[in-house]
Parts: sequence; C-alpha cells; structure tokens
Amino acid sequence: MATGGRGRVVAMAARSTLSAESVTLFLLLVLPRVSQAQTFFFPFRQPETCGHNQYFDISALSCVACGANQRQDARGTSCVCSPGFQMISNNGGRDITCKKCPEHMKGVTEDGWNCISCPGGLTAEGKCHCPTGHILVERNVNGTLLSQATCELCDESENSFTVANALGNRCVRCEPTFINTSRSCACSEPNILTGGLCFSSTGNFPLRMISTARYGELGISFTSAWFAKYLQSSAAACWVYGNLTSCQAVGNMCVMNMNYYDSSTFDACGLFQVIFENTAALGTVHSVSFWRQNLPWLFYGDQLGLAPQILSTTPLPTNFSFKGENQNTKLKFVAASYDVRGNFLKWQTLEGGILQLCPDTETRLNAAYSFGTTYQQSCEIPIPKILTDFPTPTFYDVYLEYTDENQHQYIWAVPVLNLNLQHKKMFVNQDSSSGKWLLTRRIFLVDTLSGRENDLGSQPRLIRVATQISLSIHLVPNTKNGNIYPPLITIVYSDVDIKDPNSQSVKVSFSVTYEMDQREAQVQTDIALGVLGGLAVLSSLLKTAGWKRRIGSPMIDLQTVTKFLVYYAGDLANVFFIITVGTGLYWLIFFKAQKSVSVLLPVPAQEERFVTYVGCGFALKALQFLHKLISQITIDIFFIDWERPKGKVLKAVEGEGGVRSATVPVSIWRTYFVANEWNEIQTVRKINPLFQVLTVLFLLEVVGFKNLALMDSSSSLSRSPPSYIAPYSRILRYAVSSALWLVIGIIQIVFFGVFYERFIEDKIRQFVDLCCMSNISVLLLSHRCFGYYIHGRSVHGHADTNMEEMNRNLKREAENLCSQRGLVPNTDGQTFQIAISSQMRQHYDRIHETLTRKNGPARLLSSSGSTFEQSVKAYHTMNKFLGSFIDHVHKEMDYFIKDKLLLERILGMEFMEPMEKSIFYNDEGYSFSNVLYYGNEATLLIYDLMFFCVVDLACQNFVLAAFLTYLQQEIFRFIRNAVGQKNLASKTLVDQRFLI
Repeated sequence: MATGGRGRVVAMAARSTLSAESVTLFLLLVLPRVSQAQTFFFPFRQPETCGHNQYFDISALSCVACGANQRQDARGTSCVCSPGFQMISNNGGRDITCKKCPEHMKGVTEDGWNCISCPGGLTAEGKCHCPTGHILVERNVNGTLLSQATCELCDESENSFTVANALGNRCVRCEPTFINTSRSCACSEPNILTGGLCFSSTGNFPLRMISTARYGELGISFTSAWFAKYLQSSAAACWVYGNLTSCQAVGNMCVMNMNYYDSSTFDACGLFQVIFENTAALGTVHSVSFWRQNLPWLFYGDQLGLAPQILSTTPLPTNFSFKGENQNTKLKFVAASYDVRGNFLKWQTLEGGILQLCPDTETRLNAAYSFGTTYQQSCEIPIPKILTDFPTPTFYDVYLEYTDENQHQYIWAVPVLNLNLQHKKMFVNQDSSSGKWLLTRRIFLVDTLSGRENDLGSQPRLIRVATQISLSIHLVPNTKNGNIYPPLITIVYSDVDIKDPNSQSVKVSFSVTYEMDQREAQVQTDIALGVLGGLAVLSSLLKTAGWKRRIGSPMIDLQTVTKFLVYYAGDLANVFFIITVGTGLYWLIFFKAQKSVSVLLPVPAQEERFVTYVGCGFALKALQFLHKLISQITIDIFFIDWERPKGKVLKAVEGEGGVRSATVPVSIWRTYFVANEWNEIQTVRKINPLFQVLTVLFLLEVVGFKNLALMDSSSSLSRSPPSYIAPYSRILRYAVSSALWLVIGIIQIVFFGVFYERFIEDKIRQFVDLCCMSNISVLLLSHRCFGYYIHGRSVHGHADTNMEEMNRNLKREAENLCSQRGLVPNTDGQTFQIAISSQMRQHYDRIHETLTRKNGPARLLSSSGSTFEQSVKAYHTMNKFLGSFIDHVHKEMDYFIKDKLLLERILGMEFMEPMEKSIFYNDEGYSFSNVLYYGNEATLLIYDLMFFCVVDLACQNFVLAAFLTYLQQEIFRFIRNAVGQKNLASKTLVDQRFLI
C-alpha cells in the first residue's frame, strides 16, 4: 500500500496544476525520513592522526583501515602496497590489489606495478638501491622492462661531465662552476664549495662571511639559515661570473637586513658593497652612478645632504590637473618585481593593492593613486595569515611612469626612506633633518624567510613586516601647471617575535599624502596677524579710554589694565576668527576649484598652527562673551513711574476706630508689567538658535556639504558607497562649517531686520511703545556715569485708566491731536544715551543704597516691617528724584540734549565729559539693546560658531557639535534670565515672583 500510495503522489506531482498541499505531501512521502534516534555529530579526525595502516577517507572525513599487504601513502589519503608487493590494480583509497613478488625478484619498480631483480640492496620502500654517482635503470629505451635492474655510473670524464640527478634516475651535466674551477664534477680542496657552487681559492673573493640576520628594533641578531646557505655562493657567483640572478639575490639579502652596512663586516650589505666597489670597470646603468652594471640599484650613496638634492631639485617632466581638457589625476606607479632567489618576475602596476597588505575592494585600493586624494588605510592581520600568504618575500623596485610632450613613455625611480636603516649604528633616517637621510630603492612587504634560524623548513623565529608605508608627493613651489618633485616612499618595518602565532597579530597601514611648501602661507598669515593684532591693540585702547570716561575715573590703575586686557581679548578673538575663516575659505576655494594644480592642502602636522589659532580665538571669544554676560547682569536699572494719584479716598485708621482721607495709591502693576517685559527681551536674539543649528546640521549631513571637507579633488556633495572616502581636512571642515554658519546667520539677521521686524514683530520698539503706554520711563546705567534712558512719559498725562479712555487716547495720538512722545517737545526721540555727572551719580547712589539695604526685596517676607517701609520710601524717593531730574528741577544736576558726532558714533566713545551737566545724546538706533543679547548678536554668533567648530575639530562629529552648541546656548540663556531676574528685582524693588 505504501508503494502504491507513493506512485499516486508521483503521478499527481507530474501534473501541471498542483496545489501547495499536494507538493508538501509529495515531499513528505518521497524524501527520506529522519529517525528520532539519528544524530548529526561524529569524531573529529585529521589525516596526520591516522595510523600507519590507515588512510584518511576524504569523503567520510575519518580514518579507514587499508587492505591486506597495504600501508598509507605519502599524502595519507590513499593506500599503497607494502614493500615486496606489486600493484595489480589501483582505483584509489583502499580499492587496490597487491601481489607478493617472487623470491628471485624481491624488488619493486619505481612506479610499483612490477617486480624486478635488483643488483644490490633494497630501500625501505622495497625499491632497488644504487651507489652514489649511479643511476637506476629498470627499462630499455623503448620502455621494455628489464628482468634485472642495473646501476649505471655517470661519466664524469672531460668528454661528458655528468652526474646523477637528485632522483637518481638520470645523468645530467655537472654544475658549470665545478667544471670551470676543477675541470671535473667534484669540488675538492683547496677549492671552496658553497651553496652548491664551486669557487677557486686562488681568487680575491673574501673568505670571511657573516650570515647574520639583524633585527635592530628588537636588538636581536642570529645566524639565518637562508643567509648561511645562499649568501656566500650568490655573492661569489655575482662577483666572479657576473651572474645576474645571483647579484639580485645578494641585493635581496641586503634589503632583508634593512640595508645595514658596516665596512668592517662581510654580511649581506658588506658583500654587496665589496662587489659594487670592485666592479667599477663594468660601468653604470642609464648613467646612474649608484647603479652598477649587473647589480641591482639599492643605494643613492651615503653623502650628507644628498637626499634633499634628490627629492627637491629636479621636478618630474609631467603635469597634473584636476579639471579641463588636459585632466591628469592618475599616478601611474609600476614596479619591477623579483623573487627571493633573484629571478625577475614581471613588471606590474601598483594598482590592485600590490603594496597594500589590508584587503579591500579594487576601487578603494586603486583610489590611493588618484592624484590629490589623501589616502589612509589600516587594519590588523593575524600572524598565521601572514605566514601562509608570504612564505617567501617578493621585492619591488618602484618607478613612476609618465609621458613626455612627444608621447614617449619614461619611468622615474622612486626613492625609499627606510626608517629602520642603520648607518654607523644610528637610525639616521629617523632624524628630522633630511640632510642626514640615506635613501634606498628596493623594498619588500613581509620577510618570513631570513628569520628561520636552523632549518628553512621550520617556523621562523622572527618575521619582519612593513607595518607603515607612506607615499608622499611634494608640489613644486609656485607652480601653475601641477609639477611635482619625485615621490618618496617612507617605510617602517616591525620585527615580530613569533611565540604563539595563533594569538599574535600585527597592525599595518598604507597612506598617500600630498604636501607643498607652506612657509609663504605662514609668512602671510603672520603678517596679517601682526597688522590686525596691532589694530586690535588700537581698538582696545580706544575702548578702554571710552570706558574710563564712562566710569568717570581719570586714574590708570589695575582695574584699567584688566579692562584693557579684556577688551583686547575680544578684539584679538575677532582677529583670529578673521584669519582662520579667511585661511579656511582660501584653501577650500583654491584647492577644490583649481584646474591645473597649484596648491595642495596642508597635511595634519601643518594644520597644528591653524588649530592653535582656532583654539586661541575660541578661548578669547569665550572670555569676551563672559565679560559681556557679567556686564549685562550687573547693570543698574530703575523704572520711573510718571503716574500721579487721582484725588483722595477715605481710609480707616487701625486702632483708632475712625477714618481719614488719603491720596489714591498709584497701581504698581504697570511697573511689574514693564519689568516683566524687560525680563523677556533680555535674551531676544536676531536669529533663532535652534533653527540655526538644525539648518547647518541639515546642510552638512543631509545635503552633503561635509563632503567638501574631504581631502580629495572632487567638488561633489555626494559620494557613492563603494568608492573610497578620503579623510577629512580639519581646515576644510572649519571652512565649510563656518561658511554655512555665517551664511545662515546673516540670512536670518537680514530676514529679521528687513521682514520680520517690519511686518510681524519688533520687540525692542514694542518695549519702547509699552513704556509710553504705561507711563513709565526706564533708566539704565551700564557704567558708573554712562547708560541709557527710555522716555516713556505718556503724552496723555496718565495711563492708569479704563479701556474706553485708553482707546480714545490712542485714537487722538494716531490723528496727531496731541503732542509727540519725545522728551524734547515736538520730537519723537524717546531713546537716549546718557553721560551723567559725578554729582548726579553720587546722589543716585545715596538713594539706591537705602533701596537695596538688607539684601533687597529678595528677603522682603522675612524682613521687619520698618525695613520694608524704609525700602518703599527709598523707592518713592528715587522715583521722585529721577522724575525731577528729567524735568530739569535740579539746576545743579541739570542736563542738555545733543546729537553725537559721526566720529563719536564710529569710535563708540564720547569726547565731552559731563562735568557740571549731564549729557543726553539722541539715539535713534535704540542702542540700549547693547545691554541685551539683541545688541550683541555679532559676538554671540561668532562665539556659537567657534564653539561648534572647536567641538567638531576635537571630535570630528558635526552632530555632537550641534547638540553641544545648542545645549550651551540654552544653559547660558537660562543663567542670563535667572541672574537677570534677581538683579532686576534687587535694583527696582520688583518682587521676583512676578517676573516670568
């Protein structure tokens, strides 16, 4: 029944229209069922763990026993016949058939398929054995098997010069050096046998030789198995016979020893130098004096001052441009590669990550050779991967390929600065002076060979890895066509002591940097800083002089010096801001917009001065901001109430049981209302801080303006994800963010002044109107003898009235049926800058001292009734005094009104001193806002900008910078309001609880 059921299901599955349920049923019936007792784990075995009579089954992944008369083969994945048995059939694994050889033919042929009689003994594998110098012959020339194998002696006579090969199955010609030296196939004394080569002892080849591998970073030296085996023979073959491959091998061993040269020792570089000096008659290659015929080019010479000549004397005869018809943005590096034995491998371009140990996509790897793109790549590589991927080192001679005006192709040798190179036991290439550098040519990435101490097949004791490779390109000064000097490869090798390879790793990096001479730019910056700094000193002196006039003190004391330094800090902050923004925009515009390359971005080390300027500018601007903040929250302010009582009322007398008449009290609510409005406008700004931060962040992160700060030649606002993203330039980040911040801020200020204040709301002018409607004037003293006056005296005589009369008064004013609001009759001037006399200030202070006694109204509820009454009396006294002062009642403390001179407005100071009379300066610009955020928008905007940029320069994160900038804005706004409320309450007798 089961079989029939399956047949029906198969028939159903063959139909073209099958339901999902039918398919599921079909799979359940056809596929093998899994038993609940079945398991999915088994022992883990490796080929080397199998026994001698077992083989590793590559399908079952386990050890399986071989058949009778069989044993494991060399690989361990199959079986072979035991000694004395021939194969009859072989299908792999254990599927072989073996047959015992007869007694008279106990030997087995090399291929194992036949039995044969041997002329001598047998090997451990049961094959025929021949003496040294003989070869085993088992078959005729036509392949016919001999009944008995023979051992043939190779002819070493002069006619043949043959010896048995390594396998012992063929006679080959002797190594040529044996024949040349001894006219035989033997290298007998006194000749020298080294590295499988024979040399005559009568030559001038040095007998002393040091096979030492030096690891200067760890301070370790030991005999290298590779050097011991091949150094002397390669050097001899190079010197005596001019063998090209041997010469390359000697050069490679010198490079493996970090080009270490000591004239007193015959190590790899010592032997290379001896050969170089003794082969001068061979001439040079391509007229390069450092490149001897037959030898590789390893050194540029050891003369002091040679490196600067090589690096900055002759520009490359090619141009680079970012845009235009002649666009050329590709650095075409090529390398001649050699293996460790000196064999030339091939010419190859460096694209595809030839010198980059870190894996990545080809697009990102090749971005390293896009001109103008600063490239950085780093990763961590496990030691086992290095040992597997680099069993032997490959050596590279790097060149830059270019095309001249006639379209002929040339290559320019790229010098190498090996920071591990020692000369006279000193790391000369780590010196800051390029005049002491010793440049080289050949490089490698990984050396796992020279660190093998005893056996070339053993694990290396030490390995050497190129952990830092930097390619630097220098622009020719004052070039307009994109000319560069020869590139320089700077390489750092790290010596790794192999102890536990599976737990060890090494960090490697590859970078490409572009540099130009920044000295001229620094000189211009210093000149600008000096000139603007001098102007800042002059500006600060004028501000200090104006401040001295405003406080009424002619003495130069410590307070004066401190004030000058504070003013100078603010002006110098503006100087740093102008210089840094100008410098940043210069690099942004000229680098990104240029066609033929004439400028390159400063490298991070060259940006340090710029970052220092930004930091200094921010610190000084923060000091200026705090100074202004403290000045604003410590001003003297008083609200003059012009309202007069309207008649008298009957009032009950406590304790007497009677009544008496009293004047109608004037309502304090108008004063509270004006004070509350003043409190609200203290932190009003011409921009919206939240909108400012979010807009700048949106443009940087979403629109992509931050991509303009990348250190590449592209001006695009977007980057494709697969492409390489260059590192950010701190100067460009500052330039882009500051430019956006200023543009958005200026747009907001213009919109606020041109549109918003005209058609929607102008809180500063509305406050002046409110004062007039409330019949309250405001006296602000920002300095001891200087301040501002807002004339709010109502033209209607009183403001404490009902709605109908208020509307009538407004209508009369709109129809010009009443006088104008100005302090001077028939004028509209309500705001003034005032310079008061010392006598007037002293009188003000005497009254004010009584007003603020006992810590002021902050403790009204806990103070005694008499103290409160005294403060109220002082308040009315101050109100009466200031009202009478405005009405010219006190002739000894009178004032006059005048316009400021243009020069006074420009310099922000007053030329006249208020000696006997105070001076009221007409102020149509509402400059009383200078004691508010509103009048200091420039300072606040620059401070916020520099705070944003400083955070970004420190963290390289626009989002974090935006968040912290807005956070500090809100914190200082809260502090300004809180402290301002307390100061306002203490100065005006307004209860702080009524200030919202």
